[in-house]
Amino acid sequence: MHSAQAIATIEASAPNYQVNLQVDAHVLTGDEPASLGGADRGPEPFAFVLCGLASCTAATLRMYAGRKGWDLGQIRVFATFEKLGHVRFILREVAVGRELAEAERAQLAELCERTPVTLFLKGTTSIETIFR
Repeated sequence: MHSAQAIATIEASAPNYQVNLQVDAHVLTGDEPASLGGADRGPEPFAFVLCGLASCTAATLRMYAGRKGWDLGQIRVFATFEKLGHVRFILREVAVGRELAEAERAQLAELCERTPVTLFLKGTTSIETIFR
């Protein structure tokens, strides 16, 4: 089983919504855009979700292609999040650096729908909160 740990801290002296993030050994900064009262010093929360989806998609495709002996060239995953009323929608566009046969394209498109983060976002995840 894969696990990760994230810690978010906002210092009392920090500008509005600037969040110091630690994900395992990595240090990041999150914020809100200026239009929402932040200083735009880092990605907003849904951008991190999109990064996880795009990263997982690209890595999964690279892994699969390697096992098949396919050289896909550069893999580029572009993801956007939209909220229209009560409907939330993620659009993911995938491009690779070489021409694909239709069968290859279909296999890779199907694989995109089964990446771990895709399944996580489409499924139900229980969240338990302990407030201290």
